[in-house]
Amino acid sequence: MSRVQLALRVADLDGSVEFYRKLFAAEPAKRRPGYANFAITEPPLKLVLIEGEPGQAPVMDHLGVEVESGEQVRSATARLTGHGLKTAVEDATTCCHAVQDKVWVRGPGAEPWEIYTVLADAPEATRRSPGSGQRFHQDVRIRRRQAPQVALIPGEDQPATPLHRDGDDMRVSEMF
Repeated sequence: MSRVQLALRVADLDGSVEFYRKLFAAEPAKRRPGYANFAITEPPLKLVLIEGEPGQAPVMDHLGVEVESGEQVRSATARLTGHGLKTAVEDATTCCHAVQDKVWVRGPGAEPWEIYTVLADAPEATRRSPGSGQRFHQDVRIRRRQAPQVALIPGEDQPATPLHRDGDDMRVSEMF
């Protein structure tokens, strides 16, 4: 079964878990320090909650589509690159307390999407670099008073969406 994934960064993980338990009448499928996910059957949804900074408003972290096999990930990679989209492939990477095969792509608004399959559970939430050897996820910090009107992803001409605010700092999440 394939399902859409929505990953939210939330300031109050316990309060968010309690809210989504009530909203979806379901218990978390996985709960770890700073992390929880719900595998909702109806509607088919993987809701991921990632602990953010205290007082921070919830923000979208990334979007995804969970598929059943590595072959489906490879097929999606071929389809996306065949359409001329820039992709980043991660095989057997550890992320979100699971070992996964995945491919990343950005939407037209620079929103990060992953198509992935879970290979195994993992106790740690570590993220490893993609096959290109580049650091996969990098936070670029700029002071709010120095913030440009539009932040660009290095090497690309599309604007990056500021996803996080920390006090007087803004973080722009940058991928591949």
